[in-house]
Amino acid sequence: MSWLILILAGFMEVAGVTGMSLIGQSKKLKGWLMLLIGFPISLGLLGFAMETIPLGVAYAIWTGIGTVGSALIGIIFYKESASYKRVMYLSFIIIAVIGLRLVTG
Repeated sequence: MSWLILILAGFMEVAGVTGMSLIGQSKKLKGWLMLLIGFPISLGLLGFAMETIPLGVAYAIWTGIGTVGSALIGIIFYKESASYKRVMYLSFIIIAVIGLRLVTG
């Protein structure tokens, strides 16, 4: 259950980061709502997950989900670069997150 909570925490971090991007695009109300809802929920869920998942592993996976998720949001919705190098390095992060999950149990 803690792993699912950690994954949800990562998705909520992506929501918070997306809110920051919307604020920068003058979509202030929607952006502020996403930021003010996404980040606190994300941090709360991360704290809950860390009750059973080691701190370093939980934080690495949380930031990995946030990094990859935010990059994918940028590629899909904001027409950011999807160069093969960018996708390759994002794939490395995904592989590392899966690896951490496999070795942590």
